[in-house]
Amino acid sequence: MILILINLQSDYRKMNKEFDNEIENAVNVLKNGGVLLYPTDTIWGIGCDATNFDAVEKIYQIKKREKNKSMIVLMDGIEQLIKYVKHVPFAAIDLHTKTERPVTIIYPSAINLAKNLIAEDGSIAIRIPNNEFCNQLIKVLGKPLVSTSANFSGEPSAISFGNISTDLLLKVDYIVQLYHNQILETKPSRIIKLNIDGSTQIIRT
Repeated sequence: MILILINLQSDYRKMNKEFDNEIENAVNVLKNGGVLLYPTDTIWGIGCDATNFDAVEKIYQIKKREKNKSMIVLMDGIEQLIKYVKHVPFAAIDLHTKTERPVTIIYPSAINLAKNLIAEDGSIAIRIPNNEFCNQLIKVLGKPLVSTSANFSGEPSAISFGNISTDLLLKVDYIVQLYHNQILETKPSRIIKLNIDGSTQIIRT
């Protein structure tokens, strides 16, 4: 019994070290304007520092994505959210914190983010993920993170690392070395749009 406990503790320390190493590696890449391939709370994604114009531009080029199609931004909590949105209504806070299924909210007035992330009408799509890796990555980076599916524009999203195109893997600056054997069963996030007049619109149920 003691031997089993020692082995479990050793495995736990090893996993924690691997986790911390990946956070450090990923943050170093992001701080240098790099593009990351990483697991999110929904699917595998491509991301970068959401305040870095040039890094965002790289993602558009990698995905061959039209620039009028804005991307989602991940944040680690309400305190960070209010730094990048002019007005966050209480209803939005409840949606972010009290729903079990991932929810992305489109806010009408984005601030302090890369200009090429913000839609022409000034809006931005934001999600607070219920995911240990994403939250820790954002916390250590100290900035929000772009999240767009790890595929070329128009192709199916990747629910597992094995689904990702080899051509795409070669284009990013760093691939997170965790959860490669895990199949993500989470449904895509709900998308709700908050309008300037206070009304809401369901974009994806």
